[in-house]
Amino acid sequence: MNRQSPYATALLLFSALAAPLAAQDMPLSDVLIDGEGWEQVAEGYRFTEGPAVDSQGNLFFVDVPADLVLKHEVASGETTTFASEVGGTSGLMFGPDGKLYGSQLPSGRIVRFSNSGEVEVIAEAIGGNDLAIAENGDIYTTDPSNQQVWLIRPNGEKEVVASGFGYANGVILWGDGGSLVVADTKDHSLWTFRVEADGTLSAGAKDFALMLPLGVTEGRADGMTVDTKGRLYVASAYGLQMFDSTARISGVISNPHTRPMSNVVFAGPDRQTLYITCGDKLFRRKTAANGVR
Repeated sequence: MNRQSPYATALLLFSALAAPLAAQDMPLSDVLIDGEGWEQVAEGYRFTEGPAVDSQGNLFFVDVPADLVLKHEVASGETTTFASEVGGTSGLMFGPDGKLYGSQLPSGRIVRFSNSGEVEVIAEAIGGNDLAIAENGDIYTTDPSNQQVWLIRPNGEKEVVASGFGYANGVILWGDGGSLVVADTKDHSLWTFRVEADGTLSAGAKDFALMLPLGVTEGRADGMTVDTKGRLYVASAYGLQMFDSTARISGVISNPHTRPMSNVVFAGPDRQTLYITCGDKLFRRKTAANGVR
């Protein structure tokens, strides 16, 4: 006899409650397309994370335990190894120079990959997890072990610009780069900071209240992405949560897998397809929204 786990039961109850609540606010129909659901595009990995998109719309992601950076060609659907033995890279992001950057939590390094997958060290002694990169080349990375966020400047200088989190995880620039959003996995809300002219952060406040099952206090939020309308999408254990440009919850897109999703990004040449890294698989879903390039 198959028994449903308490987590699965809570998730089913949450999904049933979330739809009418979201409908009272801003409908997901602004983004979702009738007849388009999640489609599995790659499988057989151990733990997928860190999706990033190049200028052609191709997707790069990592299999953390296998120590691989993989490239998914959107046009052909082919997935190949871009780099191996990558120091436990977990977060990826393309910079304004068109190069792929990575955070290596085990070695405490921030690195940059060449077009052939070779690694150049940008900064060391940083417990980096996820990355966000500003147009001027400033790099923000979460350091969950020390409950803080680092700023690494293009010249290699580094400093801690925010601290006091339970588990600083996902990070993204929002609002034309004027704000930095940090996902604290152990909290029920995200943190928003103002990005000052010198790259430092100020006015930190809890925002983006996550929808949670009854009795749950940790949102388990992870990676995030944004679209051209200012909507924020947050991968969480309870689905892909979407917020409007004023930080109001707009609804939750269900998880297509039994394992929690870890991260999300818009990919494809028009940036109209959501891709999520989810356990041992990679999924995609066409939308009516466009991701920020």
